[in-house]
Amino acid sequence: MLDTMQQQSDHDIRNRLLIARLPAMPQILIKLIEHLQADDAGMPELAALIAKDAAMTSKILTVANSSAYHRNQRTVGLEQSLVSLGTDMIKTLVISESVFQTFNSFPHSSSTDLRGFWKGSLTTAVIARDIAKQMEYPHVEEAYLAGLLHNVGRLALLATAPKEYSFNFMARDDEDLCAVEQRTLQITHTEAGAWLIERWHLDSFLADSVLYHHEPIARLESAHPLIRIVRLAHLLCCHEDQQQAIADAGHLVGLDADTLELIVKNAARQVEKSAAYLGIELAGVDDVPVPSAYAPPPPVDPVQQRLSEEVRNMVLVSEMGQTFARQQGETGLLEAMTRSARILFDFETAVVLMENPTGHALHGTPTGEHQQRLAEFAIPLTKGGVVAASALERKLAYIGRDSPLNVAEEQLFRIIGTESMVCLPLVANQRCLGVLIGGAPAWQMPSFQKRERFLQSFGTQAAAALETAISERGHAKRQIAHVAEEYREASRRVVHEVNNPLSIIKNYLSVLDGKLAKREPVVGEMSILNEEIDRVGQLINGLADLQPTESSRVTNVGRVVDDVLRLFRATDFVPASVQIVVRMQEEPAEIDGDADLLKQILVNLIKNAVEALADGGKIEIANRGHVNRERKLYLELVVSDSGPGLSAEVLANLFSPVRSGKEGPNHGLGLSIVHGLVKKMQGLITCRSGKTGTTFEILLPARGSTSQVAGVSTRAMDSV
Repeated sequence: MLDTMQQQSDHDIRNRLLIARLPAMPQILIKLIEHLQADDAGMPELAALIAKDAAMTSKILTVANSSAYHRNQRTVGLEQSLVSLGTDMIKTLVISESVFQTFNSFPHSSSTDLRGFWKGSLTTAVIARDIAKQMEYPHVEEAYLAGLLHNVGRLALLATAPKEYSFNFMARDDEDLCAVEQRTLQITHTEAGAWLIERWHLDSFLADSVLYHHEPIARLESAHPLIRIVRLAHLLCCHEDQQQAIADAGHLVGLDADTLELIVKNAARQVEKSAAYLGIELAGVDDVPVPSAYAPPPPVDPVQQRLSEEVRNMVLVSEMGQTFARQQGETGLLEAMTRSARILFDFETAVVLMENPTGHALHGTPTGEHQQRLAEFAIPLTKGGVVAASALERKLAYIGRDSPLNVAEEQLFRIIGTESMVCLPLVANQRCLGVLIGGAPAWQMPSFQKRERFLQSFGTQAAAALETAISERGHAKRQIAHVAEEYREASRRVVHEVNNPLSIIKNYLSVLDGKLAKREPVVGEMSILNEEIDRVGQLINGLADLQPTESSRVTNVGRVVDDVLRLFRATDFVPASVQIVVRMQEEPAEIDGDADLLKQILVNLIKNAVEALADGGKIEIANRGHVNRERKLYLELVVSDSGPGLSAEVLANLFSPVRSGKEGPNHGLGLSIVHGLVKKMQGLITCRSGKTGTTFEILLPARGSTSQVAGVSTRAMDSV
């Protein structure tokens, strides 16, 4: 079983190398190598080659115009730059800049400190070139390039296996590192580097020099000179303490210890110079600690490992559920979901597509990067495609760029910018709320398929939290709509109620005008006008208080009735054909309630009664004394008229805010307002109507009715 696992792991890493987006060899470097291998190549050919590459031309001009080479103020052109730099420096710059720019674009290179790596590569390159010169190797620049690329396999492994190799990328470059790489990845950085260079199809021993730069010295005695040069350069750069190995390697190339020591001393100065030209900051690089290679402990029993992984996943899912529950609002939850998915599953990016209310499309949510494009992005569920099928069938799906894609899916690939996508439907109570899209490299797809249960558990937790957030959003919208509706109703009530005091004010102003013309006293009229103006203000201020408020004020019913009748009788509102009769008992006459509210009730009822008596008739207002209803004491106040009565249909909907036959936008609200005001006073209202007229019976809480009932109840209990 272990052999099988090892073969699978080996196959996995090599597959990653095959499908990884590792850069191809730059064209200028290929042309340069061909140029260097040509016997009749000279400066004109080299200048023509460089002139074809704008970036390289810029680099040459920058270095040539630096203070090290150019001291005049006038800027020199390309031809003068090539002459001033010299052939050797030009070749060094072209090779170094090409390699540096190409391999700095490797995946994960931007998040790793590569200064130590490039210093070691430059040092090995400079030493390899000087060794080649000393032993009169004909291709000096090839030796420089081989030294520069001898450890490129480490970059390749970092790019393809960042999790497994990130620690060992910084480790000491020795035989122990190769052993750890072989044990953990089943491939060493020497093999990976040689494999990468072989893809460039060079007619050279460059790949062999990379492959054998950790080989025992004894095995290299008859090897090609380039292989021996790079092996010795690597020892001088990275293993200066291995004097015997250095001496043996020096013997293979025919150089003594003094010559090698001089080469190493000269190399330090040249490396600093090259690094400066390339823009590599070397300050403090030697202070970075270099750990020994590390290999994790051997794997445990597969069954136990699987069980441990399941337990770990359960704990993580539980933690995620708690994390999601703590989020405030739907936007915060979506951001937490995508962030957690990227961390848990190593997605390069993650986005959420939400199903729209009609269930016809998936819409992007503007979270994380690409907010504008995602906010305007949609995938129709009726047009087919893998993403739509994943949502409709509520199943995980995996998509690669080479899969058959519709236009929307191609757009999604361009937005997230990854090789492959994992589609995780977010399902709660058999309903798909949306799909989480995770972007990842193609080589990661098999690992996601092995973790499907974990992905589904994550999706379940995320969907449950999302369903709660959507429900809360709906509840909040309903609350806002309810408050808005209450406010609209309150506004209509206020407009309706304000008309009453305004009508009274208008009538009193005409009365006041007549009295002033006759020079009669107007003190009483002015007092009423002030009261009605105050009442208008109170009604308008009532818009700010939509909730009913309890009042502890005591009101004398008889006094309020007199005030209301005085308002009507002092104006022309009540015609002569209508008689108003008041039957008030001296006792009881007090209630627990607000006088202004009772005044509004009576104004509305009397106004309606007057309008019902178009041909004349009688209105009666009576205090019928106390009534006990449901063990609570009320005072009964009755307003009746002798009009034609109400139809059964009108009577059935009497206290609802329905349209009446009256003119104006707010007519038909009066009795619904009366009902609301009586309720606000904690009272009851009923209506009787027939051919002989209509009667409204109002029960209002008698003064001290609550404490009286409580006292009676207590005494009754004591007597039992």
